Amino acid sequence: MAENYRNTAVITSIVKLQEDIVSMWLKDQEIAMAAKPGQFVSFYCKDGSRLLPRPISICEINREDGTLRFVFRLVGEGTKEIATYQVGDTITIMGPLGNGFKLEGKKAILIGGGIGIPPMLELSKQLNIEKSIVLGYRDVTFMTEDFAPYGEVFIATEDGSKGVKGNVIDAILENKLEADIIFACGPTPMLRGIKAYAEKNGIKAQISLEERMACGIGACLACVCKTKEVDHHTHVHNTRICKDGPVFYAEEVDL
Repeated sequence: MAENYRNTAVITSIVKLQEDIVSMWLKDQEIAMAAKPGQFVSFYCKDGSRLLPRPISICEINREDGTLRFVFRLVGEGTKEIATYQVGDTITIMGPLGNGFKLEGKKAILIGGGIGIPPMLELSKQLNIEKSIVLGYRDVTFMTEDFAPYGEVFIATEDGSKGVKGNVIDAILENKLEADIIFACGPTPMLRGIKAYAEKNGIKAQISLEERMACGIGACLACVCKTKEVDHHTHVHNTRICKDGPVFYAEEVDL
């Protein structure tokens, strides 16, 4: 099993991409060397009343500098606290956690929706095959320029303000995108649609599930999802997203 570390990391950069979305770079040589696309890191708040760590997906990995980038939405008191930290501050983190994406295929479509967009960036950098990148937003876009060097980027917005009006499947259909594998991360309704699209078209799909996690290491069973097969740990039809995922083949899970 892959090793994970609990370390004190130093913040080297922190900027707001939107009012509620923050980009942060941390220096941690051990985690940067071990991390893979699709994995996540648990952040521990300094406020002692917040006992549980906040799981945040890895956005970028720079092994030469020993740094990692995280892009996260401010959704609760924990992430809001983390967003107040400054360059030079330290933070306790544990990782890399979970199972990431498997690099495979000959022609891929990478799909990110909302805050599921950041974890697709490192994958787009490491996946050295022909690929199209589809990013789905409600309205305001972010990080689109980060993806441009790694593949042609297609945008879908619910309000039609940029790209295709609709969802990521609408963007795939309108642009007639083809692939032998799909990689995706985003909200469950989006992943449900991608799973159905992949099954209908005979395309393999790896999906990264978004879920509220507690311990981050598979002990508490707070983040289970239904599976086709019986889980060897719980002996029922579910699996632990934090430990066995967050990335699964689409046919392995019921959404």
